[in-house]
Amino acid sequence: MILLDPPLWPNHGRMWSHLVSDASFDELHDFAARAGIPARGFDLDHYDVPDERYDALVAAGAVPVDAHELIRRLRASGLRVPARDRGKSTVQR
Repeated sequence: MILLDPPLWPNHGRMWSHLVSDASFDELHDFAARAGIPARGFDLDHYDVPDERYDALVAAGAVPVDAHELIRRLRASGLRVPARDRGKSTVQR
């Protein structure tokens, strides 16, 4: 399932959401490509998406969840890249 948290994360003068899959990176990359999200938005285990894309991503099938639920589901899936590994290139698009 594709999950999307609310746009709560400030950066570059705008607010951002995180788009993840709780099933596979293939599912995540396929959804992102269909939604027109550029590959440069992928950050090891999620895509960063600007707030103006939120409604369109939900309309395309992303399930809105709060940030805590998104992290819980990502960890449970085994796809979460832990903070200690964020400096390493362990997952690639």
